[in-house]
Amino acid sequence: MPKISLYNKDGEQVDEIEVQASLFGAPLNKGALYQTAVSQAARRRQGTASSKDRSEVRGGGDKPWPQKGTGRARHGSVNSPIWVGGGVTFGPRPRDYNKAVPKKMRRVALKSALSDKYNEGKLVVVDDFAIDAPKTKQMVALLEHLKVEDGVLVVNAQPDINVIKAARNLPKVKTILARQLNVLDILNHNYLVMSRDALQQVEEVFGG
Repeated sequence: MPKISLYNKDGEQVDEIEVQASLFGAPLNKGALYQTAVSQAARRRQGTASSKDRSEVRGGGDKPWPQKGTGRARHGSVNSPIWVGGGVTFGPRPRDYNKAVPKKMRRVALKSALSDKYNEGKLVVVDDFAIDAPKTKQMVALLEHLKVEDGVLVVNAQPDINVIKAARNLPKVKTILARQLNVLDILNHNYLVMSRDALQQVEEVFGG
């Protein structure tokens, strides 16, 4: 089974633990990663953008001016899309952007993403975050000790208000729970930092 180093909050290696080969030794499947990432990104779109076509714009009942004799171009309604304030041609309409992806493909993609982080050495497991106050400087110090930067996804097993508040002011750091782990967040961050409890929970939920 693959092994990974376990660090403390000071960035010192304190142990080496085994991880599931099915989660952290899976082959890279770019197709599954792409389809799953596109699906998750699409699901985050609200799909509420809307515009009015010429039939929905108020007014425009009368012809602006006579067809002939004025020397101006002929027009039938001020609701025409070529008029300022008129309708919109082929404008956005409310829609559902959801893209269905099979459950097996999503699971394959997650295993592929986790294995890729492990192979690149960008998966870091911490014995305990040990942040005892909701202070940003404590999270900054932790990440500096672990030597991770430029986009960090922090994964915890249970909600920890101190960890959440300590990280929320850092623009390239995001905190989530182990059960919320997903392909898009893993791909959008350079490093994946997990607590030991979070790693065990990920193996229980997604392993096998």
